Amino acid sequence: MGRRQDLIDLYARDLVEKCRMEPDLTLLVKVAIGCGPAIYDPDGALIAAKDPEEIDNIKRNLLIRKLALRDGPELSAAIQAVIDTYGRSEPRKYRAVVYYMLVKHFGREKQYG
Repeated sequence: MGRRQDLIDLYARDLVEKCRMEPDLTLLVKVAIGCGPAIYDPDGALIAAKDPEEIDNIKRNLLIRKLALRDGPELSAAIQAVIDTYGRSEPRKYRAVVYYMLVKHFGREKQYG
């Protein structure tokens, strides 16, 4: 098993244990790959859920650019809903897990097809 697979296994466990959802492993792999080298960086692998700049980056880079969604208040609301699902008190929110949940939330799985 490689390092990427170890991380994907970690993300899958977070989805099951912390988010109470059964992951689509094929999609999770694609989302993790889509995150690029950030998943290997201790800081880049995590999101700062309380940082408005981080939330704006997720909205702009993932939701608008990658998923081709129109900007609007529903994007910020979805990000906040995903953070609530992950658990606001959870100190380690993995970028790939948050991105995965947002892809599922908006039904944009085909963007990773």
